[in-house]
Amino acid sequence: MQSRMPNPVFILPEAMQAMFALNNATEGKLPLRIRKLVHLRASQINGCSVCADMHAKELQHDGTPLDHIFAVAAWRETPFFSDAERAALELTEHLTRLADQPDPVPDAVWEKVAKHFSQPEIAALLVSIALINSWNRFNVAVRMMVGEKWEKAA
Repeated sequence: MQSRMPNPVFILPEAMQAMFALNNATEGKLPLRIRKLVHLRASQINGCSVCADMHAKELQHDGTPLDHIFAVAAWRETPFFSDAERAALELTEHLTRLADQPDPVPDAVWEKVAKHFSQPEIAALLVSIALINSWNRFNVAVRMMVGEKWEKAA
């Protein structure tokens, strides 16, 4: 498979700056591991190979054991994740699959998130989920490839 074109943010530098600004707004507001777990899970759901590869490698680089990384898609069936991580992963799934349910974010999901995160942390989590979904959609639309083509485009 070959990319159709570079990621749109590589063509529109102002868009790249906006994406980086959103990312920077979330840094330090949530544990890095939670941000990267969220990024990996959304990327798996959206079929974005570039982001799934990138965020799995980031988690590994930051010391997350491989068996935890491999289990992200099956997080409910593993003992590897904290309650806060589980709440973030569940919210990620709901926000990534908005059209799959009449109530995309049920109160029960929100209450789990609110139990583990402050409002500024929830805000950072919501921005982080929206941001990775945007990256995924850009990459999937243009069929960005893992590896050399992504690195050249960047």
